[in-house]
Amino acid sequence: MPHTDAVARLAADLVRLDSRSFVSNLAVADRIAAELAGFELERLDYADAAGVPKQVIVAHRGPSGGVALSGHMDTVPDTGWTTDPFSGAIDGKGVLHGLGAADMKGPLAACIIAARTLPAHLPATLLITTDEETTKQGARLIADKSALARRAAPRGILVAEPTGMLPVRGHRSNIDFIAEAEGVQAHSSLGIGRNANWALVPFLAEMQALAERLRTDVTLHDTAYDPPFSDFNPVIDNHGAAVNVTVPRATIRIKFRYSRRIDPAPVVAAVEAAAARAGLGLRILRQGLPPETPADHPFIRAIEAATGHPAETRPFGTDASELQEVAPCAILGPEVMDTAHSPVERARLALLGAAVPVFQRIMGV
Repeated sequence: MPHTDAVARLAADLVRLDSRSFVSNLAVADRIAAELAGFELERLDYADAAGVPKQVIVAHRGPSGGVALSGHMDTVPDTGWTTDPFSGAIDGKGVLHGLGAADMKGPLAACIIAARTLPAHLPATLLITTDEETTKQGARLIADKSALARRAAPRGILVAEPTGMLPVRGHRSNIDFIAEAEGVQAHSSLGIGRNANWALVPFLAEMQALAERLRTDVTLHDTAYDPPFSDFNPVIDNHGAAVNVTVPRATIRIKFRYSRRIDPAPVVAAVEAAAARAGLGLRILRQGLPPETPADHPFIRAIEAATGHPAETRPFGTDASELQEVAPCAILGPEVMDTAHSPVERARLALLGAAVPVFQRIMGV
């Protein structure tokens, strides 16, 4: 493929730059900006909730009204890696290894090369975000504040998450529940402390029952999705407390994913009531509504024609939940999720290179 070498070089460079969501992505943003000579660039700065400096990029060249390509710069943490997660190594089989290779520095590199090599008379727009893996704050900033995105006026946005180049017209969005219990820290042998975990027990019991109802009550299912039931996934954090210490603070985070046909209000009310009964503090973080571009929308029809595949729905989430306020969204990208978020993440360079002409066909229609 004529574009594979260029995509490989850029993707490997991006993987070698640490942009886990809890660190700054400014080095990655600088590397990307260096690829975009001839584009008008809008670089929007912000600080995340921990005060870490972040930046998103909107780039545009040519007339308005085209199809924008979007990808994110951040990655999940390097949990479980026993080799260098930032090696960016390319093996003899043409496979790129490293954190974010598939999700989604490889696909992002394909987007950038596709936009950069598109004929100059065609509109080329890039919406490059960060914090996709956490809060979607970067995409939210573009939707709320980007003057260049408004002037580019894309008629559609292609979010290049790895889908095996199968078009996706809709996916779930999520609401995050963060419940906290307070205890009193002491040596656990003395009997004078109070372990915050005990306050979570009745709340967890109610959350388990709610999760089971979401799985088994067909009135809460959406058969347009696989699986049809909403995700309701808890993670507990004792903030580093040792086993001989009464835990002073315990946090449970629950990610609730729902599709557009599901009303989240009863679930939110149930979590709020359970937290109140258990005496827990509760924060609720909402992302944008589940994006579902209609199956008969011209943008979806054009993507189906370019790929030769019907559009699907998927259970995951992407920046489309926020970017849909800019233009109708679809998700289409090279590689698949089989190694993403794992310590053996990889991307096949031939697949990344092959995505470039497909992106360009969609941008040129």
